[in-house]
Amino acid sequence: MITFLRTFISSLLQFRRGSWEMLATIMIALGVFMLMQPFLLGLYSYSFIVTLVGTVMFIIVSHFPE
Repeated sequence: MITFLRTFISSLLQFRRGSWEMLATIMIALGVFMLMQPFLLGLYSYSFIVTLVGTVMFIIVSHFPE
């Protein structure tokens, strides 16, 4: 687990596509989850922004080198 985190963080700092795409995908999934949950209005309120940021991040990151 620790080696995975070190590898993930080092690839984030090197601006490589794989880790940033995974982070953007997680943000999109988190935004969709926030949109669908019926319990907290605060999460629902920020769901569109989180999904939008994840989508824009994914578009930008897709231009990073492998």
